[in-house]
Amino acid sequence: MAAQIKYADVEVGTELPAASFPVTRATLVQYAGASGDFNPIHWNEKFAKEVGLPDVIAHGMFTMAEAIRVVTDWVGDPGAVVEYGVRFTKPVVVPNDDQGGLIEVTAKVAVKLDDNRVRVDLTAMSAGQKVLGMSRAVVALA
Repeated sequence: MAAQIKYADVEVGTELPAASFPVTRATLVQYAGASGDFNPIHWNEKFAKEVGLPDVIAHGMFTMAEAIRVVTDWVGDPGAVVEYGVRFTKPVVVPNDDQGGLIEVTAKVAVKLDDNRVRVDLTAMSAGQKVLGMSRAVVALA
């Protein structure tokens, strides 16, 4: 694969298509199985509340992975992401109902760098709260 977006075609402020990612308890169980992270705060409501959380919460790395999908979908090649980092600011709460939680992600080109690279700043929200801070990716474009 190769990046589908050309460096010359983007400017600082270019907005990437926004996306929303639903998160259910089933999603968390699947992620736990794939990642090996079976911490009970991600599946046991009673335990999560006992340790001071409002409910079961999504894995931080799952939240981070869902957010970067906005960038990989835009650029057309996951390998084009050469750097990615976030700070976890709030948890994604996942109620045990038919809807679960929702991660809403927006992103825009913040800086054009050398070597056909851009820095993309992401905003990830859930239930009206910013769940990732300092969410930035460096992407190699065509």
